Amino acid sequence: MADDMPAELELELADLAERLTSPGERECLRCYLLRLITEFGCDGTYRWTVRWGDVRAAQPRGLLRQLERRGGFCDCEVLMNAFPEYPASCALPCAGVSKPGSAKPCDLGALRKIA
Repeated sequence: MADDMPAELELELADLAERLTSPGERECLRCYLLRLITEFGCDGTYRWTVRWGDVRAAQPRGLLRQLERRGGFCDCEVLMNAFPEYPASCALPCAGVSKPGSAKPCDLGALRKIA
């Protein structure tokens, strides 16, 4: 039984990591990046953008090219440069994407009206 402990712990940690870093079903890329960068930081790569894209993007391969054209060359630059019209932080929950797989950010204005 003691021999199984490291394997069980490893599985439990992998499950926890999966749950902590999974994008919400309707969570937009911008809100996902804001949540993950706040929690875990930016390591200068597209770590969280790729994670979101693998799970949610309609065309994950084109996502990075699209974001690079808008000045996003890592996760935090995507937040700052690809979505400049949005605040750097937000206390509102994600309003959700209008179309599954869309990299377009949610409409925070809609949430402000009902908040």
